[in-house]
Amino acid sequence: MINNKTVMVVMPAYRAAKTLEMTWRALPHQIVDYGLLVDDASPDETASLARTLGIQVIVHPENRGYGGNQKTCYTEALKSKADIVVMVHPDYQYEPRLVTAMAAMIESGVYDAVIGSRILGGKARAGGMPLWKYIANRALTLFENLCLGAKLSEYHTGYRAFSRELLERLDWRACSDDFVFDNEMLAQIILNEWRLGEITVPTKYFDDASSINFSRSVAYGLGVVRVSVMGLLWRMGLRVDGSLSTPARRLGHD
Repeated sequence: MINNKTVMVVMPAYRAAKTLEMTWRALPHQIVDYGLLVDDASPDETASLARTLGIQVIVHPENRGYGGNQKTCYTEALKSKADIVVMVHPDYQYEPRLVTAMAAMIESGVYDAVIGSRILGGKARAGGMPLWKYIANRALTLFENLCLGAKLSEYHTGYRAFSRELLERLDWRACSDDFVFDNEMLAQIILNEWRLGEITVPTKYFDDASSINFSRSVAYGLGVVRVSVMGLLWRMGLRVDGSLSTPARRLGHD
């Protein structure tokens, strides 16, 4: 809890048995009130390990995809009493201790959402990010910033914090069930002029950290281009279909 605001950590998981415990133990439990892991039909011991650690667990009977997993995370978060929701990947790629800083940025009332950027600190490559992923990250981010009229350092991080109010109003249920879910969610936040902050986050690439392969990365990249173009059309006042077709209301502008 931070200044009487409750904090919930949600972890979308798939094959995270090897890294879950060190991720969970590294979290700042002195401020985390609730923990939830949603297991996306993992073939390993992710769910059973989570239960032994005392984490609330929901298991999908079949794989629903990364976006589908997050939809369950946020649905359950809104059922709870959490004021601040932080998504942490249980693969230990992002620094769990920074949950405190991200939650505090939301609690301050300055931001409605905060993302942990691997690019801001200039250490992404030193942390092991493959060169091709770094180049793709920078190119896609430039294109998205131009289309969406924003100046983010990156759009492709999986470390995110949200206020309860934003999750109640953002139309994340209309987003994809695949990896582009994250991108569609950020586009909605930007286009609706919610207050979005960034914090520098060191990242680690190692064998047990989750990472999509090249072919899935290409599909994701094409999805990002589609979302960016849709966002540009939206800014031009043209009708678009999909997750950006019915923009949600801005906080404080009902």
